[in-house]
Amino acid sequence: MTKPILEVCAYNVHTCMIAEGLGASRIELCGNPKEGGVTPGFGTLEYVIENGALPVYVMIRPRGGNFVYDEHELDIMYKDIKMCKILGYKGVVLGILTPDNKINIEETRRLVEYAYPMGVTFHKAFDRTTDARQALEDVIQTGCERILTSGLREDALLGRATLLQLINHADDRIIIMPGGGVRSTNAAAIITQTGAKEIHSSALVAGNTDFISDPGELRALIAAINL
Repeated sequence: MTKPILEVCAYNVHTCMIAEGLGASRIELCGNPKEGGVTPGFGTLEYVIENGALPVYVMIRPRGGNFVYDEHELDIMYKDIKMCKILGYKGVVLGILTPDNKINIEETRRLVEYAYPMGVTFHKAFDRTTDARQALEDVIQTGCERILTSGLREDALLGRATLLQLINHADDRIIIMPGGGVRSTNAAAIITQTGAKEIHSSALVAGNTDFISDPGELRALIAAINL
């Protein structure tokens, strides 16, 4: 069995260094953790690409809050994607919904096409939808290569039944990557009970105030999923 891919959510350059040093597979780079992650600043983007070797996917999100964007915000997203392409990033992470919390297929597809040849992950905006199977089919239409999701629940362990259904229904047409509350204590169970080939974690611990991944937790997480 192929070892699972571990993507580490990094809110700062320190986490990027820790993740690379300990053997993570990939990084999702975000800014402003208190807003749930937005597009990092240019200085961070330039520094990370110049000083790291791991594949990095950059969050493309112009603000916190909902995932319904107007024309001004969409223009910003295009500009941020262009910047990531110029800098040489492997991929981007984004998600656009309609006002009734369905996947905005057309706008997402345009961004995916614009991002090429970078890969695109559809982020946890997916969990704002109400029909997981329909949302899966909609994201597949956009050309995204994976979906980051908790199975429409508060965390991936609670959503494991839906995650299993999504992975089975996807049938290798798109990657389903469990994320949300994934820690060393539950990662193996989530992988075993869903069949996930990729998993996502920030490797943060209780009481953390700087949003830097805890090296001990990350080591334990890697050991738990047998990377």
